[in-house]
Amino acid sequence: MGNIVAIVGRPNVGKSTLFNRLTESRAAIVDGEEGVTRDRHYGTSEWNGKTFSVIDTGGYVTNSEDVFEEAIRKQAAIAMDEADVILFMVDVQNGITDLDQSVANILRRINKPVLLVVNKVDNNDLNLDATEFYGLGYEKLYSISSNSGSGTGDLLDEVTNLLPEQKEEETEEELPRFAVVGRPNAGKSLLVNTLLGEDRNIVTDISGTTRDAIYTRYNKFDRDFYLVDTAGLRKKAKVREDLEFYSVMRSVRVIEYADVCLVMIDATKGIESQDVNILHLAVRNNKGVVVLINKWDLIEKQTDTAKKMETEIKNRLSPFEDVPIIFISALTKQRIFKALETATKVYENRNRKIKTSQLNDYLLPLIERTPPPSIKGKYIKIKYVAQLPTPYPAFAFYCNLPQYVKEPYRRFLVNQLRKGFNFTGVPIKIFIRKK
Repeated sequence: MGNIVAIVGRPNVGKSTLFNRLTESRAAIVDGEEGVTRDRHYGTSEWNGKTFSVIDTGGYVTNSEDVFEEAIRKQAAIAMDEADVILFMVDVQNGITDLDQSVANILRRINKPVLLVVNKVDNNDLNLDATEFYGLGYEKLYSISSNSGSGTGDLLDEVTNLLPEQKEEETEEELPRFAVVGRPNAGKSLLVNTLLGEDRNIVTDISGTTRDAIYTRYNKFDRDFYLVDTAGLRKKAKVREDLEFYSVMRSVRVIEYADVCLVMIDATKGIESQDVNILHLAVRNNKGVVVLINKWDLIEKQTDTAKKMETEIKNRLSPFEDVPIIFISALTKQRIFKALETATKVYENRNRKIKTSQLNDYLLPLIERTPPPSIKGKYIKIKYVAQLPTPYPAFAFYCNLPQYVKEPYRRFLVNQLRKGFNFTGVPIKIFIRKK
């Protein structure tokens, strides 16, 4: 994918509510006080068969002593740098404010599609009031209520029309693409440099066709793959406080271009919410995942230290617990080749194709023994299973009443697939379809 949509606007116009609606998450904490958005500000959305990332830029302006003008400038700068489409959000109940004007002035200088979104239009009278916003100089406006969702369909239709067509990345050969991701200072660069070593001459740099990803070919010790890295992480002096955000943005990009993500966690800090976000992002994008606990050499160990950490990570990733966790030190090179070996196995698991006959022979008897629970006296019969031709493992189960198959049973099916075939490190998607 790689398309990014940013929501920009002054505080309190409802950016987080729209973000939650688009990404179907309730993760951003929304509070009536100005500028109280915490936690997750990026997620994935899907509409008309196109998948894209959504950023709520409001959440990145946390310095309260920041004048709002300055804060908005930062949001706009972030959106200008990173987004393909920008949603400029205003609030019908307040009319055009000075701050809205200044946002409009900044956005006018951006050479990217900007859609004017008038929020909180909850009834017809307010629809009339919305026309005031033509005063900001846009030819078209989208009246929505992010609370009830009315109007968001038309808005999304337009967003997906404007998103550029995704070209597949050009790399010479079909080699695995591994990305090292994680929070700042987890040791990513050190690991990459250690892997590539001084032997830079056996490394051929292929600059990605996009300005975002660079592929470095690694070809030694019988391993051959691309390390995906994000090029041109511009050192912006003034965005020190947004560094966390930029690193997340880069992770979003890198994850999208990779087959397997090596997610690095700093053992000295333990697993933090940002780590969980990055892990979830990889899982939601259906990438292979290997968790690397770095700086393991610095940890005072009791007998069960490793066990405890593994359990915590699996709990935070639940229900996707079938994930390899390796304790490494990029500095002393401890187990870094085991990390590569594991990533290669996960890559093979992600590409595993299972014959339809084999799938049905294995799964149908299990399903017969443990059928989906009946609902209102209706019995659900799953007749047939097939793997779908996707780049990651996805399976269609054909049955008479697909709408009655609930989440717990889907989880049961995923677990059976994991028991029968090796999908360690890889999320599995399940579709229940009408026979």
